[in-house]
Amino acid sequence: MIRVGIVDDQALMRAGFRALLDAEEGIEVVGEAADGRAAVELVRAYVPDVVLMDVQMPVMTGIDATRAIAADPALARVHVVILTNYGLDEYVFDALRAGAAGFLLKDTEPAELLRAVEVAAGGEALLSPAVTRRLIGAFVSRPPDRATAPGLETLTRREREATALAARGLTNDEIAVHMVVSPLTAKTHISRAMTKLRARDRAQLVVFAYESGLVEASRPPGAPGPA
Repeated sequence: MIRVGIVDDQALMRAGFRALLDAEEGIEVVGEAADGRAAVELVRAYVPDVVLMDVQMPVMTGIDATRAIAADPALARVHVVILTNYGLDEYVFDALRAGAAGFLLKDTEPAELLRAVEVAAGGEALLSPAVTRRLIGAFVSRPPDRATAPGLETLTRREREATALAARGLTNDEIAVHMVVSPLTAKTHISRAMTKLRARDRAQLVVFAYESGLVEASRPPGAPGPA
């Protein structure tokens, strides 16, 4: 059973999400909150697997609430998916750096939202295609800042390669094809990279890959970046 918390300052929006999720077998809504501070209290009380988090809210923003959740070791298994009407770059950057597992626009189709909950609960990174394109495009315009992403030297060559491919949005199966290894080996490379870099989840690994210069948006998927 996937346990979900819903955070949005609009009651109608919360009701819509709850109706959709409660109707799905294997998903349980454990609570709702209308602002960021209440969201943190909700998560500490119920420790849901996934939190659907709005960005712009009173008292405390969704990004600040996400940062508070990610900073609490007791909430390490909670995965926050940011939901917003806006696909603005600063929200993407701030949300991922704060510890969000993913980012979806509120006009996402119901089936995609349900899939997002499942993916986030499994610890995978989640970005809508439109947001991913904006994220990569913004990284193109800025040089890599290796000083903000220490730990690159701890990765083996294969771990760097797997991390760079993950930053392109490839699944473990797709990474395995590119690296000519088994899906299990690809998953192991990703898991070890996350452990070494102390990445909370795959989304944090993606941020590291771009900020460290390990992967550049102008490169094709088969070209992982500098050695």
